Amino acid sequence: MTENTQSATIYDEVLEVLDKLRPFLQRDGGDVELVDVEDGIVKLKLMGACGSCPSSTITLKAGIERALVEEVEGITEVVQVF
Repeated sequence: MTENTQSATIYDEVLEVLDKLRPFLQRDGGDVELVDVEDGIVKLKLMGACGSCPSSTITLKAGIERALVEEVEGITEVVQVF
């Protein structure tokens, strides 16, 4: 598997996990956008209510990051981009 194919696979796997989590975010008026995956780091943009919520860091780290690290091999961290 080439590096580009592997990167595309990881990107697709991250999207699958985010699609599972998205209904929970949308229920609270928010959403998430995948910006990039690079060297095991997922870059996300929190949108809607999630973008300004004081609990967004907890959502990002305890919820989204935990799920991605557990379900997608090679993911080590999730960071928020603005």
